[in-house]
Amino acid sequence: MAWSTLGSASTEGTRQAEPAAPTLAPTRGAPGAAMRARRRARWLRRLLWSPLSAAGAAVVLVLVLCAATPGTIAPFPQDAGPSVHFDRTFQPPGRPHWFGTDEVGRDILSRVVFGARTSLTLTAVVLGIALAAGIPLGLVAGYWNERRLSAVIMRTTDVFLSVPPLALALAAAAAFRPDLGSAAVAISFTWWPWYARLVYGEVLARREEPFVEAARALGQRELGIAFRQILPNVVSPIVVKATLDVSFVILLGSGLSFLGVGAQEPTPDWGAMIARGRAFLPAQWWVSTMPGVVIFVAVMGFNLLGDALRDALDVWE
Repeated sequence: MAWSTLGSASTEGTRQAEPAAPTLAPTRGAPGAAMRARRRARWLRRLLWSPLSAAGAAVVLVLVLCAATPGTIAPFPQDAGPSVHFDRTFQPPGRPHWFGTDEVGRDILSRVVFGARTSLTLTAVVLGIALAAGIPLGLVAGYWNERRLSAVIMRTTDVFLSVPPLALALAAAAAFRPDLGSAAVAISFTWWPWYARLVYGEVLARREEPFVEAARALGQRELGIAFRQILPNVVSPIVVKATLDVSFVILLGSGLSFLGVGAQEPTPDWGAMIARGRAFLPAQWWVSTMPGVVIFVAVMGFNLLGDALRDALDVWE
């Protein structure tokens, strides 16, 4: 008994004499940063998993670069304005005019590059106005669905959606002076109901989910729940639709310019270039064909990127 008592006492003394194992202080932010980096890499893999998705992203990147720095990319940047070169009119595609020249000798490739800025600027203005108007209206109508304001908003949306966008845009553009700003306002006038309807449906599907009920139980205000809890959860479909809508806005804007109510000379615009070039078909086919091919490639690129975004953002983790 004495030996066991002595042994236990010596063991306790030895344990007390042993130095404590050093504890490493947790490095804040490192695990979270690594996790975010892994999520971004996984999201990019989903986004660019197929050659078509990568091709769409490449086309969009080239268009954005052309819109951002057209003077650097265009071989003859002076031809974006009202320049005239009668010594090189109607030159077919070849060196140094890879897309040929038009009826006054301007380089078509340079005007196509500057036309990317015109089309993407129009698209940014249209979608900015449509998102700014459609998202709050759809959110209010969806979250307070039982009130009369919701019925007024959605019936107004139905009226706008019942009219073809091109006809409504033409009617709106006819009320203003024909230029690029009027075209942007006219197209925005037809585009906000689509986002109002989209957000309305998404909010209706999420307003009774558990995280919303938990926010109500914690005493959050209804307006805060709508904008801080529900709205961030409907961003993914909005982003996908906005990316897909870029191609439709480009087509509609080019259509208005083709009909003479959009961008006017000497502003380089793809639709206006096609409208002028149709008078020289079929002999000088490149004057209208080259801008048409660029519109086709731009629309295809944004559609492919929108499909890839839809596949990447629809995955629940």
